[in-house]
Amino acid sequence: MSKIIPVNDAVALVQDGDVLAVSGYGTNGVPEKLLAGLQARFIETDDPKGLTLMYAGGIGDGKERGLNRLGHEKLLKRVIGGHYGLIPAIEKLARENLIEAYNFPEGIITHLYRNIAAGKPGALSSVGLETFVDPRLEGAKVNEAAKEDLVELLNLNGEDMLFFTGFPINVAFIRGTTADPEGNISLERESLSLENLSLALAARNSGGIVICQVERVAQLNSIDARHVRIPGIMVDCVVVAEPEFHMQNYDDQYNPALSGELRVPLETLRPLPFDEKKVALRRAAMELTPGAIVNLGVGLPSGIGNVTNEEKISDRITLTVDPGIYGGVPLAGYGFGAALNYSASIDHATQFDFIDGGGLDIACLGFAECDGQGNVNASRFSGRISGCGGFINISQNSKKVVFVGTFTSGGLKTRIEDGSLSIEAEGKHRKFVESVGQVTFSGRRAGREGRAVYYVTERCVFALREDGLELTEIAPGIDVRKDILDHLPFKPIVFDPKTMNPSLFRPEIMGLRETMNDIGIEDRITYNMQTNTLFLDFAGMRVKTGEDLERITLAVEAILKPLGRRVVAIVNYDSFWVDPEIADRYLDLVQYVEDNYYLKVSRYTTSGFMRIKLSRGLQERQVTSNVVQNYVEATGSLKTNQPE
Repeated sequence: MSKIIPVNDAVALVQDGDVLAVSGYGTNGVPEKLLAGLQARFIETDDPKGLTLMYAGGIGDGKERGLNRLGHEKLLKRVIGGHYGLIPAIEKLARENLIEAYNFPEGIITHLYRNIAAGKPGALSSVGLETFVDPRLEGAKVNEAAKEDLVELLNLNGEDMLFFTGFPINVAFIRGTTADPEGNISLERESLSLENLSLALAARNSGGIVICQVERVAQLNSIDARHVRIPGIMVDCVVVAEPEFHMQNYDDQYNPALSGELRVPLETLRPLPFDEKKVALRRAAMELTPGAIVNLGVGLPSGIGNVTNEEKISDRITLTVDPGIYGGVPLAGYGFGAALNYSASIDHATQFDFIDGGGLDIACLGFAECDGQGNVNASRFSGRISGCGGFINISQNSKKVVFVGTFTSGGLKTRIEDGSLSIEAEGKHRKFVESVGQVTFSGRRAGREGRAVYYVTERCVFALREDGLELTEIAPGIDVRKDILDHLPFKPIVFDPKTMNPSLFRPEIMGLRETMNDIGIEDRITYNMQTNTLFLDFAGMRVKTGEDLERITLAVEAILKPLGRRVVAIVNYDSFWVDPEIADRYLDLVQYVEDNYYLKVSRYTTSGFMRIKLSRGLQERQVTSNVVQNYVEATGSLKTNQPE
């Protein structure tokens, strides 16, 4: 019997009090026909009532489409969502306490689907610790109506963890491209794979109903089995949508470049306008290193993809977006989440396995507020509930985080000419504040962990230290007192800030392709006189020539020789690479520096391959060969491991 049914019959299966989970990401892969059908049913019959709505990525256009169609009082009782910024109809209900509203990290929700499918009681994770998700702060509750505690703080083997409560899913709205009469689903024209399979499994194994929207129906058994992404046994019914209800995203009815069918010439992409925002994006792009896996956040940071394309470095790095795209140039605006000319696409939950496990080398994210401890608010500001999306997963687990935005907003006017910047009018909204309105990123936690975190604006750059923010760079033409310090409600650490690269303030391309080859050793060495600790940040560095080795030697000795004493050293080897032809010479250099300058040393990298390779080479030279996994382990080993 065919599973293809009219939309009215499908949405009639949703009952009062059901838990309804919906797939989609922003405006990509939205089951619009199903949402419109459910909205029409409620308006006409006043049923169903009291639904719990669950979704991972914010699904809407900021107006009336997507989940905005469900933004009706009495239709919803509770919402557990990843992002509220694109669904003002539901966000308004949350602000007015007309629904119980919760904001879980996007990756947690995708993992909850998978765990619910596996019959597990919920999701256990460190994601969200010391942010508003933590029960010691807000417990992921968005409003006063949210009374029930859905997040619990646990301690396992001496480590704090968060437990996110799971529950049966009664109805799943998912989406595909093609269905056959038995409900086998393929996704060949979709821009993203999303959480469709995980969600279908969760609903089916909860004893619920899976309703899939498609754009076309194929003859029975005519879909290549290798292309079936959701087996028919997991789908209860299928609804065929008209084109206007099945857009690839709200900008494109169908673009074959977004579904991987073809590749387009990227030269056709328009450069971003040359203004203060582009200056900030270009400075953020200077943090990218060869071979890095880089996540771009929504909003302004998505423009870094345009910068990398303009600077011709897209082939030197791998850009990713959290719904599971790898490579190419991610889209901005309504299309955010998809990408042109991508090299691979995986499902949503699996992408967050990669993210939560520390797979990202660099994350470039926006920020609404930042305080003197480096805490960032990107989820609730200006009286609105935006939500965290994947921000917490990404910012908490990336090896390097670059927050990028203008110094102020709302009316900021600048003049950029002759390689310098001047401020003509400040924005009315101060982004650097005494205390953030909500903690979406814990600077305190990141500082304790020794994370590499930068805050990039058009006029200056801050770096996170364990005791707060350090002002490290100032734009040419900017008065440090008048244009920066007088606008800060806290005192940053100020030693000897550098001048930002003047090429940032000229409209022609900066030549990043050439400068990425520079090891930049002079900027990778930090010495703390109080603790007598040398920190070598070799993350992402590519050592290719004998000249590179000479520069490393000279730069290290320029710091250490004048001291006249040995130092404690910590070396970060994340994503480090040395040309095989000079690998032995590099290890000889490491031995030389340790023998002559180190009191004790600890080295770390998340790469198991690099740990083994480096340890073996050091062991052969009879120097400190223990290479640990992260900064915390590295500092811990320095307290216990004394040199023989």
